[in-house]
Amino acid sequence: MANGRYQNLSDLARAMGISVSQVYRVREGKRGINEKFIVGAKMAFPERRLDELFYFQPDHSSESLTEPSAAVYNTQTA
Repeated sequence: MANGRYQNLSDLARAMGISVSQVYRVREGKRGINEKFIVGAKMAFPERRLDELFYFQPDHSSESLTEPSAAVYNTQTA
């Protein structure tokens, strides 16, 4: 989804008001999303609904609550 609107992670991070490293780590699955990331995604994509930007992916390795996963980078969604 970010492809086409933002040329690179720096542009996307700037639009979201967060660091490039945070965007990269979320994109690579090395970090979960937090409130600041969700707010930033909404700022970067104001016309999109939250359910278009995020989805829940069950964590089958534990019985704890699942963390939301970012769909912002899904290049097949546009």
